[in-house]
Amino acid sequence: MNSSLISIILPMYNAKKFIDMSIKSVINQTYNNWELIIIDDFSNDGSSEIARKYSFVYNNIKYFKHIRNKGVAAARNTGIKKARGTYIAFLDSDDYWVSKKLERQIRFMEDNNYYFTYTSYEIVDEEGQKLNKIIKVPEKIDFNNSLKGNNISTFTVIININKIGFVNMPEIKHEDYAAWLNIFKKGYTAYGLKENLGYCREPHESLTSNKFKSAIWTWNIYYKYLNLSFIKSSYYFMHYILNSINKHIL
Repeated sequence: MNSSLISIILPMYNAKKFIDMSIKSVINQTYNNWELIIIDDFSNDGSSEIARKYSFVYNNIKYFKHIRNKGVAAARNTGIKKARGTYIAFLDSDDYWVSKKLERQIRFMEDNNYYFTYTSYEIVDEEGQKLNKIIKVPEKIDFNNSLKGNNISTFTVIININKIGFVNMPEIKHEDYAAWLNIFKKGYTAYGLKENLGYCREPHESLTSNKFKSAIWTWNIYYKYLNLSFIKSSYYFMHYILNSINKHIL
């Protein structure tokens, strides 16, 4: 397998409780040719000092800080612009990977000539305790079936930007979903590796509140961002609701 450079984009805002574990999950990867680009979105809780400490010790960990809070989409875009790798991967400051994540996923991509992939993952609580909930992913996703709901979790994604081209996160809610849709509109397909290669924290914040906000953001993607008709937006929104029920409840 070729050892192509992977640029890992990690936006951070007031993540003192979790950022250490996220960074260590990158350092512990069995795939060694990576750079970690931490974009501090003007944190004020002490997480800046933790991230900066790692950048002093490891030459392949880069730390940058916004001069004001701009939001996660802008932070990811700053990181993407600074990336030097053939591949880009995304990691959020409260999530973390298993040690073989990069190795397994890059092999999956290079063996099959895939340019855009994602993986299954497991839900844990804020303390990192497993909740016996593994999110299994579909084999592949294109533009048409992606409209029925976002089945791609950002922290599982790796993209070959030499093939796909520049990736931009629109500065709207559900910016990652909008970015995937833009890639799919170019005719690309994403492929799922059905292995649990990461852990996603489930926040203490009300799940009902989270899902309600997510539903509003998804509707806005259909109706305002993609400019679908009210009827088409309603059709895909219904599928999104059913998909969400199946993903999180059944």
